[in-house]
Amino acid sequence: MFEEALMPGSVGSVWLWSISIVVLLALLVADFVVTRRPHEVSMREAAGWSVFYLALPVFFGLWLWLDFGSGPAVEFMTGFVVEKSLSVDNLFVFMLLLAAFAVPPAVQQRVLLYGIVGALVLRGVFIAAGAAMLAAGTWAFLVFGVILFASAVKILREAMSDGSTERDLSQLRSVRLLRKLMPVTDEYRGARLTVRVDGRRALTPLAVVVVAVFATDVVFAVDSVPAVYGITEDPYLVFATNAFALLGLRALYFVLRSALAKLVHLNHGLALILAFIGVKLVLHWAHGIWPGVPEVPTPISLAVIILVLATVTFTSMHARRREAATAARE
Repeated sequence: MFEEALMPGSVGSVWLWSISIVVLLALLVADFVVTRRPHEVSMREAAGWSVFYLALPVFFGLWLWLDFGSGPAVEFMTGFVVEKSLSVDNLFVFMLLLAAFAVPPAVQQRVLLYGIVGALVLRGVFIAAGAAMLAAGTWAFLVFGVILFASAVKILREAMSDGSTERDLSQLRSVRLLRKLMPVTDEYRGARLTVRVDGRRALTPLAVVVVAVFATDVVFAVDSVPAVYGITEDPYLVFATNAFALLGLRALYFVLRSALAKLVHLNHGLALILAFIGVKLVLHWAHGIWPGVPEVPTPISLAVIILVLATVTFTSMHARRREAATAARE
């Protein structure tokens, strides 16, 4: 990965990459220690960890500003906002998974942590692949743009479908295949993934949930990595935005669990953001061939993204209030 990542102009030196990966692993180990004993997560615990994981990227962005200037810092913060927005949608799918498989509250955070680790690994692979594609030529921007357009259409179509939130996630191909390969116990066994039953190794339902989470991680990696490459071409910043956005998901889930269902227009906003970044990528590709084609500056991208998120939050709240008023009159 380092060969593609250490491209000219990147802020990521071998030393910085090494420190970042060590810190990332240390934070993941800390999360595993916290979730070692199954327990229901209180709002106080979740809020404390969420504040910690939201403060980290802010301090990191300030450090980038002081050491590398405003350009990389603005690119990082813009990419972080995009990735955090997409991760909230990821949380919504996690919420559906936990409900579909009736995961006990005491082990929900362990499932979320497995999902975060899987997402980090997959996005690391996609980041390296994206860096290699960009090194091969500017045509990669056109490919990324097409991927984001397709993702935007898919998300918008699901958002406008009445049954989009009622998918039977237990029917994922990976889950069905897993059930065919090994027996699965009827009940959860704490945080254990496998147990021995009648002398034979069997999976617990928790293992099936984890596989389902990993399967959805692949889908989100396909969307998120091209999206952040539309903000910055620096593989290190792409890695940093993904890492910071994903690290706090476990705690953020328990903070936003009740609010997620109220963001009824979130997917509409994410579709618009992905489509906008897709346009930005295509314009960047076209600019390399025809210099007269305008490009979208990163500060404008940040402003558009924040405006879209603020708008869909407002419209979601208004829609919920209107539904509540209608129900009260009836």
